[in-house]
Amino acid sequence: MKLLERYEPFYAPFCDMCCLCTYGKCDLTEGKKGACGIDIEAQQARTVLLACCIGSAAHSGHARHLLEYLIDKHGKELPIDLGMNIDIEAPIMRVVLGKHPKNLGDLKDGLNYLEEQMVHLLSACHTGQEGKSVDFESKALHAGLMDNLGKEIGDLAQIVALNMPKGEDAPLVELGMGSVKKEKPIVLCIGHNVAPGAGIIDYMEDQELEDDVEVCGICCAALDITRYNSRAKVVGPMSKQLKFIRSGVADVVVVDEQCVRTDILEEARKNKACVIATTDKICLGLPDMTHADPDIIVRKLVNDEVEGVLIQDPDKVGEVATRVALKISKERKSIKKLPNLEEIQEMSKECTQCGWCIRVCPNSLNMKEAVEGAMESNFTKFQELYENDVCYTCGRCEQECEVDLPLISMLTKVGEHYVKNEKYNVRAGRGPVQDVEIRRVGAPLVLGDIPGVIAFVGCSNYPEGADDVAKMAEEFLERNYIVVTSGCGAMSIGEYRDEEGKTLYERYSGDFDAKGLVNVGSCVSNAHIPGACIKIANIFAKKPLEGNFQEIADYILNRVGACGVAWGAFSQKAAAIATGINRWGIPVVVGPHGTKYRRLFLGRADKTEKWRVNDLRAGKVMEGEPAPEHLLYAAENREEATVAIVKLCIRPTDTTKGRQIKLNNYIDLHKKYFGTIPHDVYKFVRTEKDIPITYKKEVLKILEDVEWEPKAILQEPSLMDFKEEIVSGGK
Repeated sequence: MKLLERYEPFYAPFCDMCCLCTYGKCDLTEGKKGACGIDIEAQQARTVLLACCIGSAAHSGHARHLLEYLIDKHGKELPIDLGMNIDIEAPIMRVVLGKHPKNLGDLKDGLNYLEEQMVHLLSACHTGQEGKSVDFESKALHAGLMDNLGKEIGDLAQIVALNMPKGEDAPLVELGMGSVKKEKPIVLCIGHNVAPGAGIIDYMEDQELEDDVEVCGICCAALDITRYNSRAKVVGPMSKQLKFIRSGVADVVVVDEQCVRTDILEEARKNKACVIATTDKICLGLPDMTHADPDIIVRKLVNDEVEGVLIQDPDKVGEVATRVALKISKERKSIKKLPNLEEIQEMSKECTQCGWCIRVCPNSLNMKEAVEGAMESNFTKFQELYENDVCYTCGRCEQECEVDLPLISMLTKVGEHYVKNEKYNVRAGRGPVQDVEIRRVGAPLVLGDIPGVIAFVGCSNYPEGADDVAKMAEEFLERNYIVVTSGCGAMSIGEYRDEEGKTLYERYSGDFDAKGLVNVGSCVSNAHIPGACIKIANIFAKKPLEGNFQEIADYILNRVGACGVAWGAFSQKAAAIATGINRWGIPVVVGPHGTKYRRLFLGRADKTEKWRVNDLRAGKVMEGEPAPEHLLYAAENREEATVAIVKLCIRPTDTTKGRQIKLNNYIDLHKKYFGTIPHDVYKFVRTEKDIPITYKKEVLKILEDVEWEPKAILQEPSLMDFKEEIVSGGK
């Protein structure tokens, strides 16, 4: 509630109606209420809570499936051992539950707690339950915190049971559609649960088939199978899914959970690929053959007796997928999957130029112009849409085309023909940040000498292509920030090369330090990002961990210069991720599509009473500053986002040297992208010593114009009451 009082929810209704019960549809515009009494503000907040519950449930359900499988395979007594350099395992679970898990079985306590909480949170969304937006938002923040907990449990379990990297620098692995050796039988894993992919790799190794079959992945399953075995290939984020399936390269498509196209069976069957579903989350209407003999399953798939199968045993998936790929690969090589360029030219002539492909495109891309060019054998515009994932192939243009042009297939073929060298490097996910790294950077981060930690997470529906994520990361790396990434963001950063042909992963180290580019791994791995901030509070500031959420989160909000970036957020998981990060007091910047989540958390810099804090060291209430100014902020473009991110890394406890560094970056980037010194720079100058030397004359002029007066530098700012500090045991 203290966060919500400072950072008031700002609602941008994506829909003015409520359609959740049979009283409706109810029009909520112009002060109207629904038949149940709900107003539009509460309805928007309820929708946000629903999204956060869905996203949190996805990660937590993933963790439950994975943990039960790993306990069954390795036993509940398998110790949680993260190596010599990590003594603080499970920082989120320790802070939230007050429990220190020692083995896999102990992780069940965390899942039991969050599953109980999620039932209550979801129940609040029922008609005639909660009615106030602020309480819906409080519950959404709690759902986000449960998302943090579920992700941490899932990643800890797979790290210790599957021997994934434990915070050490991980190897570079191959990324991109061009990295896959198409002459081999190919098994493609799509989703987020590593278990089926690990089963495939294990079977191949047991049968000595590692050199005979290619294993690759899309989405986080790709990152996690490369953490398990670096020989696997990462095709890319979700934006590659329809392209790669349409190309027909994959012989067998193995799907697990989350971010899988729901028409994957239909798309795969167009080019005779076999589909294996592996979880009760995605059954695709397929027969459950979990307990059938592998020989029978292989025969049915190879002979096309079934469209696909559901196998909920990861080890059996490994055998069936590998054997089927070996059997059907040679025959499938002769199948024509995509139209050739001449056929594309002829197809394009059928275009009626209705323009619906542009109208329904999430980014209003001009697919019509690309088709018109193809009529004259000019495929330049198709290439522009293909490169850099400017078109993330959602397929809505195809659905609306009145002459049923296979626009994504046309796009894929042009890209396949003209766009060469789609082969990059990405660092495999390294998992948690080591305690020794926190000891090294804790003081510089809190004092401001390292200007901040920037975390790129989220999905791949970017407003202007994937390069924007990499360019932002590059900007911050060059300015001594620590850049952390996971999931689709990590892959997008890897698909960007400099003039020498090197990716950012090849140019920068994987250390959690200034100028470090840290890929923690998949979506569940981004729990290690707030985990690192928690460790700073514990290791550097000596704040107790167990059950001490309030004090830890308060410390992070006021002292740790961190900012999350979900530039391509599209899923409910991304909503839960961002809200969970907000719960710790860490601001998040989203791209323009992020406004469709309906809610932002915006501070009001002009309301000075909102920024008053208790200085625990001075023992009195002090005037604060808008730092961080917002908790959830939507930027229109990369330039605006870059400037907003550096500003959101400013914290009240920056030393004068640290504040100089942060303001220098803020002013420098604002001048670079907008041509001016930011008009609000005076709000972040406490004394003249805070002013960067390079811009001192210009800033002093601004200070004079607004009749600025020096402010006291806060020693120990807090939103907690004085008595709460004593109760928490933090002194």
